[in-house]
Formats: sequence, structure tokens, C-alpha cells
Amino acid sequence: MSLGDGTVGSIAPNEDMARTVHPILAYPKDIDPTLGGEGGEFGPPLRSNFRSAAYLLHHPPRSLNILAEEIEVTFAAEEQPGNRARYLLAEIASMFTPRTVVVTGASAGVGRAVAVAFAKKGWNVGLIARGIKGLEGARREVESAGGHALVLPLDVADADAVFRAADQVASHWGGIDVWVNDAMVTIFAPVKDIKPDEFRRVTEVTYLGQVHGTMAALKHMRPRNQGTIVQVGSALSYRAIPLQSAYCGAKFAVRGFTDALRSELRHERSRIRLTMVQLPAVNTPQFDWARSRMARKLQPVPPIFQPEAIAAEIVRAAIDAPRELWIGTSALKAILGGMLLPLLGDRILASKGYSGQMTTEIAPANRRDNLFEPVPTDPGAHGRFD
Repeated sequence: MSLGDGTVGSIAPNEDMARTVHPILAYPKDIDPTLGGEGGEFGPPLRSNFRSAAYLLHHPPRSLNILAEEIEVTFAAEEQPGNRARYLLAEIASMFTPRTVVVTGASAGVGRAVAVAFAKKGWNVGLIARGIKGLEGARREVESAGGHALVLPLDVADADAVFRAADQVASHWGGIDVWVNDAMVTIFAPVKDIKPDEFRRVTEVTYLGQVHGTMAALKHMRPRNQGTIVQVGSALSYRAIPLQSAYCGAKFAVRGFTDALRSELRHERSRIRLTMVQLPAVNTPQFDWARSRMARKLQPVPPIFQPEAIAAEIVRAAIDAPRELWIGTSALKAILGGMLLPLLGDRILASKGYSGQMTTEIAPANRRDNLFEPVPTDPGAHGRFD
């Protein structure tokens, strides 16, 4: 059972639980436990089929997916859409149902590790990616970790497919609590060697894929006025580097889109939360199947983090929902350095930005890449930098 704060346990519901385990359920002794009364902290008096939070904990509703019409809350005074009582009842209901997350880019790398990390907490996990073999491998890992998986093979560049997948998840599990946008593709090459259709493809997946995922998530979160959307970004959302112009442009765009949407949600007084996680270099299969026109094998710019460490921070961001989360001192230095000393950054990257992204090994000729089609393998979360 999820306790609503990301922890998982098997505690039997009782009144003590309402006061100690889940702080939002506690009410002061001098407040009428019917969630109203004169001067109540929950706003104007109201009538409810449920006498108190404790009552509901002792007597779970027949349907674990509580709808507003089932609760039949009626305000004695003028209706207040943002009243805390509605939020409290929704929080109680969520304690009796497994929580659901959708992860895009779930077949490999960080997305794969994120899916497994949520599964270890008992979540239902919707798995979105193109590669069938990778998705099946992710499904097995999720189920072995204690979660439930729903495999959704699709390309996030296809907005209609993303919306259908969200509908399927919501129908299957009763809603979507968290949506993690992680799918990406890239190409390593100087701008002069990248074709227009390659720029378009990176943009459609890495930027528009996150837009499509966000829109699909909002469609299901808005009616409940709750949920969390996590945008997986990068230090390269702030400091662009050579050889990755298409990817950096897409990540900058994601950050701009996210900032605009965040302001809109605040304007609407929405309870939907939006967070962006800026990643450092991570050991993923990306560097073996990204399209490249470089003569040597690719590598992330050190220091290199393992996917599981990054996944733990993404799960934390989904639970705590900070405005942004910058992971690692290397990301911090890149972001702040780009803000404070951009010209110095330009010079350093002009000198070391090429060699820092390649090893000394010769790249194999005619290797397959995943820019337009998935590579039919199951590499798991890790790349070759263990």
C-alpha cells in the first residue's frame, strides 16, 4: 500500500495512522472532525457521507477510486473549488490504491532504471518506448521488483499514440499519478554534417515527445486536479556543447516549455505539480546506439554516474516536486558556469569539448543507430562504462 508520500507499507488503517503517518490527515482536537464547524481550518462547514477522516480510514469506500459525486460533499456556504477538505478526501482515497506512473523511454538507460525504482516501491508502471525487446526486458524487471507493468510500444513523436497510451493506462489502473518524460534521441556531429531531417527527428522525439507526454498526462490529471509531471532534462538544458547541437536545442526547448506551463498552472491555481530534473553524464546505452559521424567511439563527459543513482533522484523529485533538481556537482558547475562565465565556457568547450566526448577507440563502421528506428536489442539500463 502506498502512503501517499512515496513510501510503501502494510500498516492497518486506524485513527492513529491519520494523526501520525500521513500529516495531511491530522486535525487539531479543537477542530470539528466533520471537517467543518465554525472557524474550522478546512473552511466553511460542510456535510459529508463520511463523518471524519478517521471514519473513512476505518471504513474504506466500496470503490477505491473515489469520485467527487460518490463523496457527495456539499458546502453550506458558497462553494470553494480549492477547499482543503476535497483534497484531504482525495489523499485518503489514494492511500487505499496502488499509485501509477508512466515512464517514456522506459526500454533502456535512465528510463529503464526509473521504471524499476518505482516498481520497488510497489507502483504500477506504464512502459513507453519503441523497442519491443527492451520493453519486454523492462516489464520483467518491473514485475521482479514488485510492481505491475503495462507495455506500450510507441514513438513519442506520434502525439495520437501517446494520448491513446495515456487513455489505456488510466483505463487500466484508474488514473495516472506521475508521468516521467525521458524519451530521447540524438546525433553526434558538427552542425555542418547534420541533415535537416536529422535535426527534425531529434526535435520531434526529444522536445515534442515531452510536450506530447505532458499534454497526455494533463488530460488525465486536470479532472482530479492532482498529479506530478517530471521532465528529464540535462545540464545541457543550460550549457550547450559542441557535437550535440540538435539535442541541446531540444533540451533548451523543453526547459522553456516547462517554465511557461508552470506559470500557467500557477495562474490556474492547479494542484498539478511540474518539476524538471537536470542530469549529469550517465552510463547508458545511448553512446553505443546514438547516430554519430565521429571517427571514434562516444562517451559521456566525465564524471559518469550510474543509472540507478539518477533514478533514485528522479523518484525523489516525483515525490517532493521541487521546481528543478540539479543532480551532481558536475551539472551544478556546468549550469552555473554557463550563467556566470559563458565566454570562458565557449573557449574551454572549443578546446576540449570534442575530445571529451570520445574515447581513443575507433568507432565500428556501419553500426546501427536508433535515430529513426529502434535497435532490436535489450541492453538494459547500463552502457559500457561500469
